[in-house]
Amino acid sequence: MRLYSLLLPACLALLVSCGVPEDRFRLEGRFRNLDQGEFYLFSYRDGTKDTLKIMDGRFSYEAELADTSVYVIMFPNFSELPVVAQPGCVVKIEGDVSHLKETEVKGTAENEQLTAFRLETKEMMPPDVKERAGKYIEDHTASAASIYLLRRYFIQSVTPDYARALELCTLLLEAQPTCVELVQLRQQLKRLENVSNGGQMPHFTAEDTKGKTVGDSLLKKKVNVIMTWATWNFESQSMIRQMKRIYDDHPRELGVLTICLNAAASEGRNIFERDSLKWSDVCDGMMWDSPLVYTLGLTFVPDNIVTDAGGKIVARSLRSSELQEKVKEMLE
Repeated sequence: MRLYSLLLPACLALLVSCGVPEDRFRLEGRFRNLDQGEFYLFSYRDGTKDTLKIMDGRFSYEAELADTSVYVIMFPNFSELPVVAQPGCVVKIEGDVSHLKETEVKGTAENEQLTAFRLETKEMMPPDVKERAGKYIEDHTASAASIYLLRRYFIQSVTPDYARALELCTLLLEAQPTCVELVQLRQQLKRLENVSNGGQMPHFTAEDTKGKTVGDSLLKKKVNVIMTWATWNFESQSMIRQMKRIYDDHPRELGVLTICLNAAASEGRNIFERDSLKWSDVCDGMMWDSPLVYTLGLTFVPDNIVTDAGGKIVARSLRSSELQEKVKEMLE
């Protein structure tokens, strides 16, 4: 009888969270104060994008899934909601569109731990959040959520800390030695030691979407900017449009090269043609496995590198407003 009483809660919890076939994942959600709308859902692992259609405040999403992964719901204000997806499980989201930071993600232990972290840190200052994220990663080295937090707070941050990121990535890799994502991320972070601020732009060549060979030898203008972008990332597209306005005013002084992280070059090419962009765009379809991305130590979307005429790296991983200010300052 005692064994039965111990097993019953565990079995009930399993039935609640895991109600789909073992090779599938389902996400169900409800947002109060929202009748209908659309949010975007993209995979941190492979960059694929889907649309979540909200009807009567609710949505449902289901997909094939072979291994645990992290999805991110992108809200219209560019804030992110991470979701740990596990094969055979159902994850449920409850929130209010007027208080998105308080949205709860339930159904699995990892999602509930990650929700607790978000709620605990929602009023903290950025340095305190970063410190708390580091502690979370150290305490949850086998978690997929820790990989997300590593990228979000130590690499994609306004003030990235690549040394700490490499330290934490190595720690995660000890607990997850077969994780390809971590192996690749560690390689990228080690490259950042050579292409950080004050370093020299490494030699590279690539073919752009029009078949033209481009490389570091062409980035010798007064100011040069390399940016990653994707059709599924609105912030990166906004940065491109802002850079276009500066480029149109300074075509002889500003060199720009963009790297599209889409799996299909045609998707990015359509946007380039629509917006009449004049610089080269590289899209080899390899996404994060791209040799060019590895060479330059680019680790997220949008990411960027700014160099002077001599190829010296003067800034990298700037936010949109910071990038505009830096480029204008150097042009003046």
